[in-house]
Amino acid sequence: MTTFAGRETAAPASADGFIALDERWSTHNYHPLPVVIAEAEGASVTDVEGKSYLDFLSGYSALNFGHRHPALIAAAVEQLGRVTLTSRAFHHDQLGLFCRELAELTGTEMVLPMNSGAEAVESAVKVARKWAHQVKGVPDGTAEIIVAGSNFHGRTTTIVSFSTDETARAGFGPFTPGFVTVPYGDAEALRAAITPRTAAVLLEPVQGEAGVVVPPHGYFADVRRACDEHGVLLIADEIQSGLARTGTVLALDHEGVRADVYTLGKALGGGILPVSAVVGSQAVLGVLQPGEHGSTFGGNPVACAVGRAVVRLLNTGEFQQRSAELGAHLHERLTGLIGHGLAEVRGRGLWAGIDIAPGGPSGRAASEALAGLGVLCKETHENTLRVAPPLVITREELDRGIDAIVKVIRGMS
Repeated sequence: MTTFAGRETAAPASADGFIALDERWSTHNYHPLPVVIAEAEGASVTDVEGKSYLDFLSGYSALNFGHRHPALIAAAVEQLGRVTLTSRAFHHDQLGLFCRELAELTGTEMVLPMNSGAEAVESAVKVARKWAHQVKGVPDGTAEIIVAGSNFHGRTTTIVSFSTDETARAGFGPFTPGFVTVPYGDAEALRAAITPRTAAVLLEPVQGEAGVVVPPHGYFADVRRACDEHGVLLIADEIQSGLARTGTVLALDHEGVRADVYTLGKALGGGILPVSAVVGSQAVLGVLQPGEHGSTFGGNPVACAVGRAVVRLLNTGEFQQRSAELGAHLHERLTGLIGHGLAEVRGRGLWAGIDIAPGGPSGRAASEALAGLGVLCKETHENTLRVAPPLVITREELDRGIDAIVKVIRGMS
């Protein structure tokens, strides 16, 4: 029973009741599966009617360490008992430690803490423009950033300005200028797009929303060379791909390439609260001065305490190893379905995009069928499923989820 405006309201008695509440009172900017989650632990969730499901989405990689990881919950609870918010008007005893430990983990020199992933990308865009004006000598207001087609970096007005997804753009103009789009994976097209006004190249090491698209071998090495030759920053958006999802701390590590700036988020908050960060060289992030950028909640004590606990988990190497080993098993099994219901399998580590073959179910229909079998997955675009279970999943649980995918793909084809 909940008291509201002087009256008590009873919670709905069924999942349908909760869904009806959502439909009536929340904005319809998502199209969720008809599952109402009430409890969760590890790689499993339980709905309001007591049915258990395997989580094969992990909150789009925000739950890399599973639901309610005890070390992360303990860090949050301990900090909640001390201090939750100071704003950046004052110092607090978690910020410097968090920034140092995250920089050491990622091999960078400076950290700009923010909240959401979109905030981190917006911050990186601002920093790149400031750097171009102040250091490179690009006239103020003319700097350009090269991006890739089919990108996904968030949903703010500036970010959707350089999206190629018309669903994300339609009706939201006018758009922010200063972005040049080239095909993902085409290093020559990117090189040809560089001009004296180019401040940075902003790319995902793996394009998650596009269907877990991995670039051609050598692509990022070519991009890095082009950036170095023309005095251009390389910004890697690791918000979904980073923090062990692909088997390494940063997905760009697979390419043997270093970016000047990285954006991090999702898993950095441990699935507990929004935590994001821009990390990179002091020569780039050092262009920001007091008053030029900020956030009331960015780098708050609870966020820093949880972020530090995330860094400690990653410092063990356990989650990178689990992603690499279980990911190899995942890809081996899914690849065996090509020609038997699947058209293509892509990805790295414990992360895969699977294209359902023509004649098979839509991604939405497959997602709904999987939910009926106790596995929560979600489509992206019309015929692609994203598979990204928490890195704490066991091999037995992983096989159970894959078995459900096999059953749905073959049974509905």
